[in-house]
Amino acid sequence: MPTYVALLRYTAQGRQAMKEMPTRVQQAKELARSMGGEVKAFYLTMGRYDAVAVTEVPDNATAARAALITGSAGNVITETLVAFPEEEAFSLVQALP
Repeated sequence: MPTYVALLRYTAQGRQAMKEMPTRVQQAKELARSMGGEVKAFYLTMGRYDAVAVTEVPDNATAARAALITGSAGNVITETLVAFPEEEAFSLVQALP
């Protein structure tokens, strides 16, 4: 199953309701499960992004739907990256001409 890394930045609304963050993370886990996936890890971070979530969902369309649902709540702005695991990355490199 594809892996996605979501880079999250809290909005003003999200910062004002920060104490609800554990509940929102649990809701994200439930959303991923309902879409046939899983939140593998969640990290609160320092720097350009406020949090990072690592997820697995069936495909790009599912990842996009999850990001749209999450963003529409108004607490975070998301940037989602497709992550290639080490073995797949090596295979891609080996296939280069």
